[in-house]
Amino acid sequence: MNISLTVWLLTIAALCALVGADFLIGRKPHDVSLKEAGVWTVVWVVLACLFGLGLFFYGGSGPTGEFFAGYITEKSLSVDNLFVFVLIMGKFAVPSQYQQRVLMVGVLVALVLRAGFIAAGAAIISTFSWVFYLFGAFLIWTAWKLVQDARKGHGNDENDEYEENKLLKIAERRFGVADRYHGTKLFITENGKRVMTPMLVVMLAIGSTDVLFALDSIPAIYGLTQDPYIVFTANAFALMGLRQLYFLIGGLLKKLVHLSYGLSVILGFIGVKLVLHALHESGVHVPEISIPFSLGFIVLVLAVTTFTSLWATRATDEEPVVKS
Repeated sequence: MNISLTVWLLTIAALCALVGADFLIGRKPHDVSLKEAGVWTVVWVVLACLFGLGLFFYGGSGPTGEFFAGYITEKSLSVDNLFVFVLIMGKFAVPSQYQQRVLMVGVLVALVLRAGFIAAGAAIISTFSWVFYLFGAFLIWTAWKLVQDARKGHGNDENDEYEENKLLKIAERRFGVADRYHGTKLFITENGKRVMTPMLVVMLAIGSTDVLFALDSIPAIYGLTQDPYIVFTANAFALMGLRQLYFLIGGLLKKLVHLSYGLSVILGFIGVKLVLHALHESGVHVPEISIPFSLGFIVLVLAVTTFTSLWATRATDEEPVVKS
């Protein structure tokens, strides 16, 4: 689509207004109930659907299909992020009433950083068409790695430990960290020295960790659409509903035992789609995978893996307990 600067600015302003309203409503630290998380999850999904409907009237069925395919893909990959968020919250012993503030700021940091990735991806694609080969190969490799990790039992185990990245360790050494939480404060003065609080550290942990997830999610959505506007808005709507989704399905995460397999199939599928697109752009006569087929395939894979996950965990839960 040919998106004018005015539309870009209006879209960003509208998204900022929505984020601001969400922040003001949840500004007071509190334990998030299932009802509150459920209501806001529905609100963000409805807003995404309304935006997709607006795209239909503005650009037709093509951009609409690309948006929903990208949105569903990013949302499903974001669910995988939640496993890591659970580990981070546990490692830093974040009090339950502060978890929503941590997630909100962490997600905002991730959104800003992802905007940079999206802009860089758009510039690279417009200049070097062969980059689709690299994106495709990377996604296929990531899909294979996900399968290997799933077979080893990594990623979805609540007993796994989160390991801080190097950037976070450098920040902790440079500024120092207080030994306890001080409400929602990010810095305090301790023994005459200004130090970070654990609240700021965990926010940085979630924001910087999401950048690592962007390394596969951004190429994945560029495999579905090369329109930077659709890539950005699909990422924005997928991320901004992530905080509520964390509280809504937090207890169900451990039951999604086949999610990694489903995501690996989706990433591998998009990787193949990218390679076929690159071959087509190079003049090789190969079939290209349409957006409607891609959307249907992604939804089907997620539905099947969710069903098989719940079935597998249900069978495990129903096993009789042998008393010694």
